[in-house]
Amino acid sequence: MLAVGTQAPAFTLPDKDGNSVSLSDFLGKKVVLYFYPKDSTPGCTRQAQAFREAFAQFVAAGAVVIGISKDSIKSHLNFATKQELPFILLSDTELTTLQAYEVWQEKKLYGKTSMGVVRSVYVIDEAGRIAAAWTKVKPEQSAQDALEFVCSCAK
Repeated sequence: MLAVGTQAPAFTLPDKDGNSVSLSDFLGKKVVLYFYPKDSTPGCTRQAQAFREAFAQFVAAGAVVIGISKDSIKSHLNFATKQELPFILLSDTELTTLQAYEVWQEKKLYGKTSMGVVRSVYVIDEAGRIAAAWTKVKPEQSAQDALEFVCSCAK
């Protein structure tokens, strides 16, 4: 997990429509960056729905919401369409951003070890620095935790 106060790693990744999106596009705004394992799985769907339900509050607090996984652009488009997601989903099939944010890690499940995305959330401030970070978050709780932090900064 990257330390609070450090500069957030820069990235440019394709969104669900194939457009390039860079972290630098959002300088001057808070960015809620959430990393998740896989589109359309139960936990990731619940997490995306939680961000969808809180989306208007994030916007009102001046924050941008971005979800990142290693899924393809097509997978993101299908997931966003089916779940009516109003926020940005980015595809990191090369794992560069996942590794830069230290969320691509060894995981153990039922005694089997594999590499995968550890569900994590970063809040990046207007100057591009990490303002808050959570790792191994619960799908339903991560949006609320990030929203409470963003709203407390807006006061």
